[in-house]
Amino acid sequence: MRAPARRFTQFNRMSLSTWLLAGPTAVGKSEIAVALAERIGGEIVGADAFQIYRGLDLLTAKPSPELVARVPHHLIDEIPPTHSFDVSQYLGLAQSRMAEIRARGKIPIVCGGTGLYFRALTHGLADLPRPDFALRSQLEAKPLPELRAQLAALDPVGAASIDSQNPRRLIRALEVCLLAGRPFSSFRKEWAAPANQTLGCILLLRAREELYSRINERVVAMFSAGVVDEVAASSEMGPTASQALGLREIRDFLSGRISRDECIAAIQQSTRRYAKRQLTWFRKEPTYRHVDAAAPDALERILSSHTDA
Repeated sequence: MRAPARRFTQFNRMSLSTWLLAGPTAVGKSEIAVALAERIGGEIVGADAFQIYRGLDLLTAKPSPELVARVPHHLIDEIPPTHSFDVSQYLGLAQSRMAEIRARGKIPIVCGGTGLYFRALTHGLADLPRPDFALRSQLEAKPLPELRAQLAALDPVGAASIDSQNPRRLIRALEVCLLAGRPFSSFRKEWAAPANQTLGCILLLRAREELYSRINERVVAMFSAGVVDEVAASSEMGPTASQALGLREIRDFLSGRISRDECIAAIQQSTRRYAKRQLTWFRKEPTYRHVDAAAPDALERILSSHTDA
């Protein structure tokens, strides 16, 4: 078995500039990414919209200290939670970190579940208007149903495909519509170019029942590990970090509006829904090779997945 491993490593070093390891929450990305990095001489670059913020380690399910100690990690726990952060900022930082990793003779392994970040890495970004924080503040003051109705009026195509439960996405789409004077969805046509073929794109999957069970168990484990105290001690957060999954529910529990059991159940449900949305996004991406994260030979399947690329 060791000779094929060396052959895979040699191929990957010569042919692939970067590995992209995507998948839904709780599928097991962090552990597999570290194993892959140790096998091929890589370093990990996070691609998670909330893990990039400092603090709330339990709530955002950041890689454990043990995993971080085994392989260098980047773009995790780096941005102050009061700062707004978007895909264009992520792309600039990620490209810079990946260049630094390659300069050290290592291979970047981008790992996470934020589909828009991966899409920017594979296809680049359309020339979207820069954020207008005055306009964004006005939009943030509007209730969710009003945001949905306004986007449906300005961009029916975009409104039909966007995550309508995510205020951050709705606000950004409206901001682009209003600043550019054209539908937000029209910019997506500029992402139609072929994906970068020097990337090894992997989508990690599990059977739905198993994935949902892992999500439920992880939420319970977060509470046992002290996530409530973590949220209670958290500092001020900006409009992006404050959208972290489970934050609102735990704050409701802390204020006495819901019970502990209700809080756990609500976070489990919202996390399962989020995982479903992630899978819907990534399954539409044709460049990703699907790998069963539960397979005993998952790492070997990843290493062999692009030998014919």
